[in-house]
Amino acid sequence: MIDLRLLREDPDRVRASQRARGEDVALVDALLSADERRRSSGVRFDELRSEQKNLGKLIPKASGDEKAELLKKASQLAADVKAADAEQNEADEETKRLALQLGNLVHPDVPVGGEEDFVVLETHGTIRDFGAEGFEPKDHLELGEALGAIDVERGAKVSGSRFYYLTGVGALLELALVNAAIAQATEAGFTPMLTPALVRPRAMEGTGFLGQAAENVYHLEKDDYYLVGTSEVPLAAYHMDEILDAEKLPLRYAGFSPCFRREAGTYGKDTRGIFRVHQFDKVEMFSYVAPEDAENEHKRLLDWEKQWLTGLELPFQVIDVASGDLGASASRKYDCEAWIPTQGKYRELTSASNCDSFQARRLSVRLRDGKKVQPLATLNGTLCAVPRTIVAILENHQQADGSVRVPEVLRPYLGGREVLEPVAK
Repeated sequence: MIDLRLLREDPDRVRASQRARGEDVALVDALLSADERRRSSGVRFDELRSEQKNLGKLIPKASGDEKAELLKKASQLAADVKAADAEQNEADEETKRLALQLGNLVHPDVPVGGEEDFVVLETHGTIRDFGAEGFEPKDHLELGEALGAIDVERGAKVSGSRFYYLTGVGALLELALVNAAIAQATEAGFTPMLTPALVRPRAMEGTGFLGQAAENVYHLEKDDYYLVGTSEVPLAAYHMDEILDAEKLPLRYAGFSPCFRREAGTYGKDTRGIFRVHQFDKVEMFSYVAPEDAENEHKRLLDWEKQWLTGLELPFQVIDVASGDLGASASRKYDCEAWIPTQGKYRELTSASNCDSFQARRLSVRLRDGKKVQPLATLNGTLCAVPRTIVAILENHQQADGSVRVPEVLRPYLGGREVLEPVAK
């Protein structure tokens, strides 16, 4: 939720942000109108209540016709106060409803455009020339099946398309990745967290996932719970309705959780293997900081993601995501995309988003600095989305005999194993 004072003072900036996102600009004017009704009805209610109180003081002192007239006026005032209160509540609800539909203000440096209009900021690592090495690379599914690591056939049998089993070294590889990611995050000062996978509507709405992203959210209607698509949701809501002391910031959490996504609108995309699935595990970084430190924290989150991918010895690029591809809560987002050899392109592995005070306003998370109380800023960054990371590792570290070299950073978590070998059939 954006600051309504900013909306009133600079509506053109909000309109420009909506336009850059490809969202409805008319929403800005509707919200301005609702906010004006909310404020004017509030003033009218206060005036009527004041008049009612003053009249209440006069009635006991009056008598006869004067008292009868005052009582008649008091009765009318009571009806007017009730009507004004209802009007105020209605305008307030309308303002909140419209404000929740408005996306965060896009950072002025974000490239304008759609999904393909990102800007490449950095490139890291060297893309292997498999032709020069004398063999054609296999894709992750062929490698994973040969290693006894991935079983999508039985995943589909049990749960349907886009589900899978990680078996044998596949399961061990996930646990190694999670433990290595949590170890890096802990060393960087993050508090490890195991978070709920089911949340109430306010937590999901507060983080901005019931707007444009609602079609990808699983909702359990009978219990009115939502399955999270990322631990960002329970981590953002962790301090909901709290006031945090400024000297305790930054607060940094590293959440591990299962994630559930419908993947609506992706029919026919990435149907092979485990790159795009309905359920996966992820390690997510989440920060609460003072608003003035948000941009620096955003760069720090990106640096930790770059450290992680460099440790996994993966070639990757960093992109500045275009305005039309931002989630509703993000003012700016950096993605790290790893090279996938059999696809011949970079694909998203991690992302880091600066949400400024957008989520904090919706969830009522504030900081106290002396006597001043204000919304703080929240940021999130994926450290390890497990299936996609496994895809990148298998394809980039495969060898001619079908084995896969284990990056050094993972070896301590795999019992010192340096290579994953195909299993005998």
